Amino acid sequence: MVSHSGLITVMTRAARKAAPRLRRDFGEVEQLQVSKKGPGDFVSMADKRAEQSIVEELRNARADWGMLLEERGEVEGDPSKPRWIVDPLDGTTNFLHGIPHFAISIAVEDRKPNGQAEITHGLVYQPLTDESFWAEKGRGSWLHDRRLRVSARRYLDEAVIGTGIPHLGRSDAPRWTKIYNAIAPEVAGIRRFGSAALDFAWVAAGRMDGFWEDDLDPWDSAAGLLLVKEAGGFVSDYRGQDRMVERREYLAANGDLHSRLHKLLAGALR
Repeated sequence: MVSHSGLITVMTRAARKAAPRLRRDFGEVEQLQVSKKGPGDFVSMADKRAEQSIVEELRNARADWGMLLEERGEVEGDPSKPRWIVDPLDGTTNFLHGIPHFAISIAVEDRKPNGQAEITHGLVYQPLTDESFWAEKGRGSWLHDRRLRVSARRYLDEAVIGTGIPHLGRSDAPRWTKIYNAIAPEVAGIRRFGSAALDFAWVAAGRMDGFWEDDLDPWDSAAGLLLVKEAGGFVSDYRGQDRMVERREYLAANGDLHSRLHKLLAGALR
């Protein structure tokens, strides 16, 4: 059994505490699909209940830490301490439609003496499959107690690449289409699963060979970024730089594929 830090234990406990209610709520969604009101309000409440459960557990462990939450935004804490970054239900649209692909994402962000922030611990937990992807800076990425490594594929024509597709309320469709048109003819397949946190986790686990998406919030990406990096992968913005959060752009893959994907992506946006 691999040993991990107390923080990973706290994060896992918080996710597992919220999971049973999410599973029960997910079981109700199918019946609500056919009602006139629909499941929208119900799913919004499920999201908030999960967040409240996670927050209570994290506060019990680290009462003075701040938080960045999907539903409630920023909660101030001791500025000299790390903060939690929490998405209680990544993949809300999937959940809303009864699609069994969503996750809880929890990360720890620590501030360096120079003021820069770094993610030191990350957890992506899939309540329906009981898969717990976790990582600690410098200690690797894991699925339960199995070490994860990114895919070893080197060539695009062997690679399956994940993405997020623009939808209502998103204005980046023309740019996404340019990138898609550059990448799609070169790869074995492109997939859209609907949960960025799980997309990153699947790249870390070698299930997908790469992933690109923009307009992600920190709670969508924080834990996943660390998972990919600690599994031996590379994550950059679309310019190949380490300004993903600032630019809200993410390109993740192993070293060989990242280089090849970046060339295609950069060429498309030139």
